[in-house]
Amino acid sequence: MDFSSLQPAAVWRHFATLCRIPRSSGHEQAVRDEIATWARQRGLGVAIDATGNLILAKPATPGYENRPGVVLQGHLDMVCQKNAASGHDFLRDPIRAELCDGWLVADDTTLGADNGIGVALALAVLEADDLAHPALEVVLTVDEESGMTGAHGLRADAVQGRLLINIDTEDWGEFYLGCAGGADVVVDAPLIFEPVPDGLQAVRVVVDGLKGGHSGVDIHLQRGNAIKLLLRVLQTLAQAGIEFRLAALEGGTARNALPREAHAVILLADGHSAALQQAVAQVGEEIADELAGVDRGFRLQLTPEPTVPARALSTAAGKTVLALLHAT
Repeated sequence: MDFSSLQPAAVWRHFATLCRIPRSSGHEQAVRDEIATWARQRGLGVAIDATGNLILAKPATPGYENRPGVVLQGHLDMVCQKNAASGHDFLRDPIRAELCDGWLVADDTTLGADNGIGVALALAVLEADDLAHPALEVVLTVDEESGMTGAHGLRADAVQGRLLINIDTEDWGEFYLGCAGGADVVVDAPLIFEPVPDGLQAVRVVVDGLKGGHSGVDIHLQRGNAIKLLLRVLQTLAQAGIEFRLAALEGGTARNALPREAHAVILLADGHSAALQQAVAQVGEEIADELAGVDRGFRLQLTPEPTVPARALSTAAGKTVLALLHAT
C-alpha cells in the first residue's frame, strides 16, 4: 500500500517501514538495525543494550536544557496472528496493509499497530525539527508480546529522563496509570494414545470467523474465544451421548490474542452421524444467538476428513483433556 496520502506523513512513513520488515517476537534484529541506521544518519544517539533493546536520544532544544528529560517507550515486536487459510510467513513476508472505510487494516493477518503505531509516533517526534522539547530518549524494547524479555532486561540506568510515557496504549487521548498483570499456566500430564480401530470415520469440527483481539484490552467486549467455543461444542456432543475419540485439537496462534479459529478432529462410528449433525446444529444456533451483534461472523462447520488418523487419545485421556481445558 502507498502510505503517502496519509497524515501526519512522518508517522505513516515510519509505520510503512515497520510493515515492510518482519518483526515477530524474538526476531526484531532487522527492524532494529533499520531504525538504528536511520537514527545515526540523523545524528541521534543510538545504543543497543545487552537484551537487544534499542535506545535513541536527542538533545534538548535551546531553552529547554534544564527541563526534566522525557522518555518515550514502546516495543518493536508485534502479535503475529493470521487466518488459517493465509499463507503469510511472519518471518519473511511484509504486512499487506489496506484502507477500509477509513481504517488501516491487514489482509488475513494482524496489522502490527500494537505497537507499530507507537514506535512510528516516537520516531516522528525524534524527526521533527519544529518541536521544542527537553532531552528526549526513545526506548524500544524487544520480545514484549511473548514474555516482556526486553522490559525485564532493561537496566535502571539505561535512560536519564525523569518522565516516562509508555506509548503502548489502546485509546487515543487517554493516559493509563496502571497495567493488568498476566500469568502462564503449564500443565505436564501423561496422555495415552491408542491405535484407531477399524470402522470409525474422522470428522473435522471447525470454529472460525471470529474477530479475535487482544486478550487484555478487548476481553470486556464479550467476543468469542474459538478454543473455548470448540470445547463447548465437544462437551455438548459428549453430554448428548455421542461417543467419539479425540485425535487432534488446535487453536490460537498467540498467548495474548483471543483465538479466532480452532479445530478438532474426532473419530466416531458411522451410526452417530445424524446425531452429530443435530447436536452441532443446535449448539451452533445457541452460540450464534449469544454472539449476535458482537461476533456475527461466527461459523461452526463439520467436514469429513479424507483419511482416518492412525492413532487417537484413549477415551479416558480425551475426556481428561476436554474437562481440563473446558474448566480453564
